[in-house]
Amino acid sequence: MSDVLTLERIEKVYNAGEPGEVSVLKGADIAIAPGEVVALVAPSGAGKSTLLHIAGLLDTPSAGRVAIGGEDVTDLGDRRRTALRRSKIGFIYQFHHLLPEFTAAENIILPQLANGAAQGTAKARAAMLLDRVGVAHRASHRPAELSGGEQQRVAFCRALANAPELLLADEPTGNLDPETSDRVFGALMDLVRETGLSALIATHNHDLAARMDRNVHLDGGMVTLKT
Repeated sequence: MSDVLTLERIEKVYNAGEPGEVSVLKGADIAIAPGEVVALVAPSGAGKSTLLHIAGLLDTPSAGRVAIGGEDVTDLGDRRRTALRRSKIGFIYQFHHLLPEFTAAENIILPQLANGAAQGTAKARAAMLLDRVGVAHRASHRPAELSGGEQQRVAFCRALANAPELLLADEPTGNLDPETSDRVFGALMDLVRETGLSALIATHNHDLAARMDRNVHLDGGMVTLKT
């Protein structure tokens, strides 16, 4: 069975050939197996967000290869990349980025409708996901009416709305206090395990990283494998 995500010799250079050239990634390699949850551990500014954006087809590498489910997607056009992101990849950011004018449930329903789901199916899946993370009772509330932890749980559900194969998360609890972070991260891990997702989760929190299957460290633009 193919790895869900493969990054091979990924390089990323900004302002290439110019006086302000910055080399962020210098040959990073990583592979995520089906059902595997991997922590990407790195301090701020090390390039983990850049690596996640390349993995999630939000950015392109200067060199190297990206494969999703064994398919080389490095040089796909914008339309195909957008379709793959919508159907196969879920992304969670440090800040929830929920649409403020819509309710918690609607924030999860809308991505499904955009992906072609029927309204009834989308509503049922939103209700199921909210229930799994313990905020079903807040389904009709808008983001401003939710606590930080509740907002991030809704963001988790939105990322899983279209039943992706791969979850990418960039410091998903980094803006929460330690107690809330621990509780919300536990909800995320429960949801990931229940759905059999593969996940690459960037964090600088070593306690959270220890709860995942494997840790990799981003250092000097390259990935160092650590168990």
